[in-house]
Amino acid sequence: MSERSPSSEDDAGEGDGADGADGRLTRPAEDRPPYVESTIIMTTVRVIAPFVLTLGVFVMFHGASSAGGGFQGGVIAATTVVMLGFAFGIEPIATRLRNYHLAGLVLGGLGTFLAIGFGGYLVGDTFLQISGYETLVHHGSKYSIELVELGIGIVVAGVITGLFFLLGTGVDTARDATEPGTEADR
Repeated sequence: MSERSPSSEDDAGEGDGADGADGRLTRPAEDRPPYVESTIIMTTVRVIAPFVLTLGVFVMFHGASSAGGGFQGGVIAATTVVMLGFAFGIEPIATRLRNYHLAGLVLGGLGTFLAIGFGGYLVGDTFLQISGYETLVHHGSKYSIELVELGIGIVVAGVITGLFFLLGTGVDTARDATEPGTEADR
């Protein structure tokens, strides 16, 4: 029979650490399991991450002519951030990639999509009617649909990365969660 320490019995009785009574939806940093560095995982992610990001961009750009597209490429590109978060810890990655960076990505992708969409009106067609771009640029419809796919991919990558940070760092309803990684003011 093994004896358990009092702290392990307390930890086992707490469940997942979410306190519903005081409105907090997250565990404080001292209650989270410790981050354990692994040289193998960190080195593997350092090597693989650029290739995964390149694959995501490739899938985004080839969505109009082959399998793939903005959504699939955006998910693959966001996987790069998820891998970095698992290898180096979510908090350090979240402090480097702030919410306003993610908002800029999402708004930039949405702006690209809307610019191509409303640009159809400028060439005499309707919203997202890209055949009118042929009058401006040779292969204009091909380039415009690639920009639409890129815009969708950027939006998807930004949203998935934001959701990963939200789930990984937690939500505290008692404070404004605009800056991830600040545990001192809890």
